[in-house]
Amino acid sequence: MLESKANYYEVLAANIIEKLKLRQMEGYYAGTKEEALALVKEKFLKQSVSVAWGGSMTLQETGIMDYLKQSKCILYDRMAPQTPEEEQAMKANIVNADYFLMSTNAITLDGELVNIDGFANRVGFLCYGPENVLVVAGMNKVVSNVEEAVNRVKNIASPPNALRLSRNTPCAKTGRCGECFAEDCICSQIVITRRSGIKNRIKVILVGEELGF
Repeated sequence: MLESKANYYEVLAANIIEKLKLRQMEGYYAGTKEEALALVKEKFLKQSVSVAWGGSMTLQETGIMDYLKQSKCILYDRMAPQTPEEEQAMKANIVNADYFLMSTNAITLDGELVNIDGFANRVGFLCYGPENVLVVAGMNKVVSNVEEAVNRVKNIASPPNALRLSRNTPCAKTGRCGECFAEDCICSQIVITRRSGIKNRIKVILVGEELGF
């Protein structure tokens, strides 16, 4: 990456972090995905903490998911249950987890998080439950305002996600939102997080690279 762009990301992130403070969220900056992984390991995901996560390419690209698999953290994998009873038990575990990991579909210059979900199995835990929510996001997710964030979520993040998940939706066929009500729709809820109700429960790590969708 060009040094000028790296410097720009750092300056921009510093200003967003100040806005996050006003919204009762903690903000951190890592210049690279390697630095982000080191920060996560050293400050948050220490031995024996319980951890759950939402689907995220960013968590994979930063190496956080690979780290979790070989760590001594207690892992609650929402994809593991085989029966309805196991699924209910897993939901209870996730609600009470020490950390819930995710990325965000967009973050505004004023520090608002904007996310879209099909079944709320990601944004639900962002809003309520786990003691801490750790959001990891590349600087490509930064937008000017909520309106631009919603447009980004619909037309930049959702189409490739629909393709990744093999969904039969208009956006998977055209590359842009069709405002659909398809059975396979991944856009049932749009959640704008303008403030953390519990101070510093939500922690945001901005990474000076392009990560995820």
